[in-house]
Amino acid sequence: MQQLFSHTPLYVWAILAFLVYRGVLASRAREVTLRKLCIIPLVMLALSLSGVHGSFGFDGVAPFAWAAGALAGGLLAWSLTDARKLTACPERGTLRLAGSWLPLTLMMSIFCMKYAVAVSLAIHPAYAHATGFVLFVCVAYGCFSGIFLGGLLRTLSAYRTAQMTSGPQGAAV
Repeated sequence: MQQLFSHTPLYVWAILAFLVYRGVLASRAREVTLRKLCIIPLVMLALSLSGVHGSFGFDGVAPFAWAAGALAGGLLAWSLTDARKLTACPERGTLRLAGSWLPLTLMMSIFCMKYAVAVSLAIHPAYAHATGFVLFVCVAYGCFSGIFLGGLLRTLSAYRTAQMTSGPQGAAV
């Protein structure tokens, strides 16, 4: 186990620290700008796509499995995201969000999965061509990304609705 961790590049630990930091921030009620709201979903999208590309490439079933997972995760997040738990402040270009441990849980899940897949492929390179492994991993990566993106889109939709109903002062963001 020690050898496993010692061969892990330093940037991986920096990514882990960043994700933990952002996850702990998300556990508290806070006011965020639209730009900051997009950071984690985009980081998770990049990690997910880099995991698919680095492990399996973008040919064969991998991108289709990822897309199916992303669609499923996005639809799930859209339907489960409670827009009533946020308060849009269009005049300031911010949203007041309730705290939740779910983002940290999801970020750690995708991080651990990406790490486990990298280790599995280092030990058993043939897994990169095992259809069942490829499908499972790509659907899971896609689902995680879809959850983050679907939640973001649902939140932006609620913000947009609040912006349109807030009158002339909320028209320009």
